Amino acid sequence: LQGGGKTTTIGKLGNMVRKKHKKNPLFIACDVYRPAAIDQLISIGKSLNIEVYEEGKKNPVEIAKNGIEYAKNNGYDYVLIDTAGRLQIDEELMQELVNINNEVKPDETLLVIDAMMGQDAINVITGFNDKLNITGCILTKMDGDTKGGVALSLRHLTNIPIKLIGDSEKLDGISEFYPQRIAERILGMGDILSIIEKTEAELDTDEMMSTAKRMQKGKFDLEDFLSTTKQIKKLGPLENILKLLPGASKMGLNNVDIDPKIMARSEAIVLSMTPYERRNPDIIKATRKIRIAKGSGQKVEDVNRLLKQFEQMKIMMKQVNSGKFKF
Repeated sequence: LQGGGKTTTIGKLGNMVRKKHKKNPLFIACDVYRPAAIDQLISIGKSLNIEVYEEGKKNPVEIAKNGIEYAKNNGYDYVLIDTAGRLQIDEELMQELVNINNEVKPDETLLVIDAMMGQDAINVITGFNDKLNITGCILTKMDGDTKGGVALSLRHLTNIPIKLIGDSEKLDGISEFYPQRIAERILGMGDILSIIEKTEAELDTDEMMSTAKRMQKGKFDLEDFLSTTKQIKKLGPLENILKLLPGASKMGLNNVDIDPKIMARSEAIVLSMTPYERRNPDIIKATRKIRIAKGSGQKVEDVNRLLKQFEQMKIMMKQVNSGKFKF
């Protein structure tokens, strides 16, 4: 569907197939109408190190056919065909899609649809399904303000399964669809399991355990702070994680907008310190603060603020470990 994030979703699917299932995918560029669509897919392919088969602005049906043959001859496990975005009222483009389907006979025909479309999505899916045998839907932009209420109507009224959801703009921002989890999000109950899965997939467990042990022993320093910051960045925008917490809407966390530059500035300040200073932040006095501020492009007040926050964090950790911290 036009504007649903179709080409980016192709990239996310390819990334999932390779990382999670250890398979070798090929992208086929059949969107010959949208300006720069082929270039976008090639760019995504390069960033993921996944090959893109393309023949420029030729007949999409022939491109799909030739791409499948290329994949068979070169040992690819999966083929993901990026077709042109269209509206169900565009009969010419819809017929082209039917022709591609008849020619290559895909195992899956997935409709990529914006989760924020609301109930209009039902009419769109019905229009597509009249022409094609859609095997499933991918709901994109589930990291936006919508909670996914359209998912309930979509499955009930069309009987087409929702297979995947796009939950961030990054190329690893796609996950399997679990009805119970979406229902819990709609009801404001959060989605703890998705948080756990994301942290297990993205974070270095051994490194996090090592940092946790140092925290328990009261040995947490700015080296650990830097390491933890880098780990947290792997999870993507923090506001997307906060939205999944139980009671997020009641606490106002679903509307929090965290500036990613804040974390970047903190990281720059710590990186401007010497390893010895990071391990022994107590030695950082006036002259060192001036040097660190200049090296990171920040103000001395920013350095002071970071050091103060770090000290407050250490005090809180000691209280937690001693059982004196009041929740």
